[in-house]
Amino acid sequence: MMRVGIGYDVHRLVAGIPLTVGGVRIEHSHGLEGHSDADVLIHAMMDALLGAAGLPDIGHHFPPGDERYRGASSLHLMAAVRRLLEQEGWKVANLDSTLVAESPRMAPHLASMKQAIGAVLGLSEAGIGIKATTNEGMGFLGRREGIAAMAVALIERAEVADREGNLGSTDL
Repeated sequence: MMRVGIGYDVHRLVAGIPLTVGGVRIEHSHGLEGHSDADVLIHAMMDALLGAAGLPDIGHHFPPGDERYRGASSLHLMAAVRRLLEQEGWKVANLDSTLVAESPRMAPHLASMKQAIGAVLGLSEAGIGIKATTNEGMGFLGRREGIAAMAVALIERAEVADREGNLGSTDL
C-alpha cells in the first residue's frame, strides 16, 4: 500500500538571524523567523509525510509555544517524524519539493540539502527532489519578505519496502 501527502510552509525573513533551509546553513543577511530554526523546506516535507500517514500536522506534534522546540533543528524534528511513521508501519518512498525564494539563490545548496535530508530519512539523493524558483518579483515572496516551500511525499508500508528491497539505512 502506498499513500501520498502534501505540505506547505512559509516563514518571514528577518534581518540578523541565521538562515537554515533544507538542513543547510546558508550565508545571508536575513534568516527565517519561527519558534524552531524555521526551516521552511523541512517543515513542508514533514507535513507532507505526516499527512500521507493520516497523522496530525507538525504544529500538533511540535507546538510552537513549547519551549522544548525553541531553536530546535528541523532535521532533528524530521528524525522524530520518521520514527512516528515507522511506529505506524510506514517507510518513506520519496519526496518532491519546490522552494520559492527571490534571495538568496537556492540552486547552489540543493545537493547539500538532499544529502542532509537523505541522511535523516534513509533515502538516496535520487529519492529526494528539490527545485528552486522565484516568485518573479510578485507578492510578499517577490518583495523578499519570506520564503515558501511546497512538498509531496510518497510513503509505503514498511513490509512492502522490505520485500522490494527499498529500505535504506535506519541509523540516525
